[in-house]
Amino acid sequence: MVTDVADSGVAADELKQFIERIERLEEEKAAIAGDIKEVYAELKGRGFDAKAIRKIVQIRKKPVEERAEEDAILELYLQALGMQA
Repeated sequence: MVTDVADSGVAADELKQFIERIERLEEEKAAIAGDIKEVYAELKGRGFDAKAIRKIVQIRKKPVEERAEEDAILELYLQALGMQA
């Protein structure tokens, strides 16, 4: 027996709106990812190291305190392994 949407307690219109909204956002996300990829290709074409730039972008996202703590731990581990420059 097929349950009617109205009887199931599901607000079909509202659910459909959420799904369509997610789909639109996924499309926007894909477009933005493509734009970012183009920027990395452009900077690579200009002689910059894309891997280093990605690392810089990652670092800039973090608060100063978090970066300092990570740097201190990395330094400690490098010292322990005899790899400190």
